[in-house]
Amino acid sequence: MVSDKVCVITGANTGIGLATARELARQGAQLVLACRSRDKTERVIEEMKQASGNPAIDFLSLDLASLDQVRTAAAELLGRGHPIHLLINNAGLGGQRGLTTDGFELHFGVNHLGHFLFTQLLLDRIRESTPARIVTVASQSHYGARGIDWDAVRRRTRTITGMREYGVSKLANVLHAAELGRRLAGTGVTTYSLHPGVIASDIWRRMPFPARQIARAFMKSTEDGARTTLYCATAPELANETGQYYDDCAAKQPSRSARDPELAAELWRRSEAWTTARA
Repeated sequence: MVSDKVCVITGANTGIGLATARELARQGAQLVLACRSRDKTERVIEEMKQASGNPAIDFLSLDLASLDQVRTAAAELLGRGHPIHLLINNAGLGGQRGLTTDGFELHFGVNHLGHFLFTQLLLDRIRESTPARIVTVASQSHYGARGIDWDAVRRRTRTITGMREYGVSKLANVLHAAELGRRLAGTGVTTYSLHPGVIASDIWRRMPFPARQIARAFMKSTEDGARTTLYCATAPELANETGQYYDDCAAKQPSRSARDPELAAELWRRSEAWTTARA
């Protein structure tokens, strides 16, 4: 499925993204690891090349907390001229507090808005590369989000743990994948969102200490976490499915809010306006 295909993975130098990248490298994919840290990612790339025997693994500098840097990264990637057969929107953060460079709540800005813009900027190239897939790592945490407070996503994180805001960002991931599936119907580009499991990854590194330690006791490995991502990215039987949500390598009904096409359309409209506005 992925041998010699070009696969772009965000946040692939640690956690689920790294486990996903290692398996795709083993299968012979041409990989682009889109991450913030050049030093950390280049070390990972060298290790991956040696372990897999696959030399076609490259770095792309991407900081999802800055829309300008997302634009720069997309322009650089498109300038390389290669097709994009698979985009995995994997990067994310949880349990943190703050604002992005552009003034959005940190979880919403990084987990949703940065990926929304990155995907939009690459979309024409992805369409030219069909059959192609766009896979977004969401979370079962989206079930706890009753909707999206459009004012709250423009303010600093309010809760101590950031978990309420994380859930909203993950609802946005599921809505985005569903809406993208509707908009790309019949183009040869299919979309998927998924819950990877509750995973002991670096996404939780800044959660307050007691909560982090308790949570980690119930978490799965990153290799287990990559299973559903890889299923959505490579399974032949999913070639004609699009816009659905997956858990444990099977389609699952997402929350009521995640199935609201009007909310999905409104999220798209606002995300498009926020990411096209320039200071």
